[in-house]
Amino acid sequence: GPRSVAGVLTGLLNDGAAGLADFKRCGGVTVFQNPSDAVAPDMPMGALRASDVDYRAPLDGLAALLVELTGEEAGPPIPVPAEIRLEVDIAFGRQIGSETMLTIANPVPISCPACGGVLSQIKSWPPLRFRCQVGHAYTSEALAAESEGAVDETLRVALRIIEERVTLSEKMAQDAHRSGFAAAAAANRRRANEGREYAETLRRAIIGSAPEATAGKLEDASLAVAKHPDPTDPESS
Repeated sequence: GPRSVAGVLTGLLNDGAAGLADFKRCGGVTVFQNPSDAVAPDMPMGALRASDVDYRAPLDGLAALLVELTGEEAGPPIPVPAEIRLEVDIAFGRQIGSETMLTIANPVPISCPACGGVLSQIKSWPPLRFRCQVGHAYTSEALAAESEGAVDETLRVALRIIEERVTLSEKMAQDAHRSGFAAAAAANRRRANEGREYAETLRRAIIGSAPEATAGKLEDASLAVAKHPDPTDPESS
């Protein structure tokens, strides 16, 4: 309530924006670091977009501001909105039903990255955010970051499985050739070639989906290997 102060400092994505906005609705005093002074301005900017923050200050002025605010007389108490109480209950893990969830959010066809349950889009805005009945909550930016990581990991797992199948097909082709089964050998070689094409497509997708810095490092590493081959590799000579 009005006897409390909350602040958002430097950070990536928009974590804390919704919490700070609800904090202000409950009568609290809100503070955020000046975005131009922040190493990562995303979180302060997210807080600014989500509500009318009471105070902002550069990093070297925040301590003095907090001392000043805690010395002021608190304002009158404000009733906590029912929807905020409900979200606190969800965050604490208290069991609620689907009908209760509908009072603050609408289900959407997106699964929760943490538990796989159905996410619901919170009606209050901004920021755009989602919550599942178990208690996991995400802003749209945080959810996008989680999803991107999951897609990248899935692609890498798929690439590993395909490359293993290529190796297995090659060995099966060699075995069939040694046993005099020409048709089986040819079929396994075709399967191996198809697998190489699939693997190359996935590899390009992985590099293309990586951030520019990561993609650049991958390209630099490839060039370095080409220019400075492994002396222990017999084929490098």
